[in-house]
Amino acid sequence: MARDVFNERRDELERYELMLGPERGRLAVSLDVLTDALILIGQHGVYCVSNRNPAKPALDLQAVLSGIDGAKALIQSTMALLEEKTSATRK
Repeated sequence: MARDVFNERRDELERYELMLGPERGRLAVSLDVLTDALILIGQHGVYCVSNRNPAKPALDLQAVLSGIDGAKALIQSTMALLEEKTSATRK
């Protein structure tokens, strides 16, 4: 199943890997995948609201949203570290 992402997102992977290098390119595509998941969960959250607070999504959806946001933050920080390393090497 995990290997399917390489086929499903082949064009996007090739484009980002060419522009950013293999590591950052794959991380950029990972961010896109997570962003797509956030959008789907957000849409689902409109229909599955919390019983306690109808203005918020159900608790399980809140947990998923939090996890995806955390994963995105980790990927973004990794991309920043890779950029710092690359910049330091160029100097």
